[in-house]
Amino acid sequence: MKAVAVLPGNPNSVHLRDIPQPQLADQPHPHVCRIPEGRAVLVKVLQVGVDATDREINEALYGNAPPGGNHLVIGHESFGQVIEVGSKVTELKVGDYVSCTVRRPGGSLFDVIGRNDITSEETYYERGINLCHGYMTEYFVDDAEYMVKVPVQLKHLGVLSEPASVCAKAIEQAYLAQQRLQVWNPKRAFVMGSGQIGLLATMMLRLRGLEVYTLATKPGPHRKSEIAEAYGATYVSMKQTTLHDLAKKVGRPDIIFEATGNAEACFRAMEVLNLNGALVWTSITGGSHKIEIDAAKINLEWVLGNKLLVSSVNGNRHHFELGIQALSHGEMMYPGVTKRILTHPVPGLDNYQEMMRLLVEDKEALKVFVNVA
Repeated sequence: MKAVAVLPGNPNSVHLRDIPQPQLADQPHPHVCRIPEGRAVLVKVLQVGVDATDREINEALYGNAPPGGNHLVIGHESFGQVIEVGSKVTELKVGDYVSCTVRRPGGSLFDVIGRNDITSEETYYERGINLCHGYMTEYFVDDAEYMVKVPVQLKHLGVLSEPASVCAKAIEQAYLAQQRLQVWNPKRAFVMGSGQIGLLATMMLRLRGLEVYTLATKPGPHRKSEIAEAYGATYVSMKQTTLHDLAKKVGRPDIIFEATGNAEACFRAMEVLNLNGALVWTSITGGSHKIEIDAAKINLEWVLGNKLLVSSVNGNRHHFELGIQALSHGEMMYPGVTKRILTHPVPGLDNYQEMMRLLVEDKEALKVFVNVA
């Protein structure tokens, strides 16, 4: 069967290759964990979303092949349909729509208790990203433990399950950490970035009743500003209003959700956070980027102001379920808005070069995804 892969360590090596079609009895990553007897699920891939992670893996900024090979099948944002289940699978049946989590457990205590998303091991295992093959292929098999059911009424948004899980986890982590304050009732949020993560975070924070300002570079109106505003947020161009000016105008934010992919923005956000506020970093910034900041001022304000920094990476099954619930709630509150995020479908795996071109060159490509079947 067809698969889109890279040769980790070799820039711009994305290619189409033929790999064996999986069977229910297969072990897709035996070097990490094994599927218990009778718990395997075989999935036909319908759609795979791609993002900056896939672009940067192709640029050889990170990512490693599974042991014993030199290629890595990419794609970590899965959506598919169950075509066969093991004898001990009770939570799924043939025909169900599913997404699949990304990270697989190592050997730390956190991995053992099902929190592989916060492993304490240096080495991490992620399908389509590091040491485990991904979903950019026609079929895959995995443990039912990592499958998350997508309601049939939500199948048009199923490919957003993984990015939704990232947002749901990050927001939940902020609220859980802020229980340290005993009484915390945030009113205002800044979402920095208007890509898929920024817009989904905008939606989820609006669902919690916050006053949300979605910050990005390009002045509106355009699709991103229209989506943010359709969620009931205020879109702000940083070319027209600086971060500090916005905070002076509307008040300092109780939550900042950073999703820019820009290392400087991560640290600049620290300068405007409100007292007792929470800053959530979700960007992964490769390479090197040096800036100058007033560290003494930030240190003073953060210590005296009881401010919190939380970083968040991809989630576990619970976070996928939260993300899908949020997508469903968002459809009820803001019907038809989230679908506008899905801007650039690519027909078939054979068009992998167009997929990567959109990721690299097309600045209007809000969400690129491949229609596999």
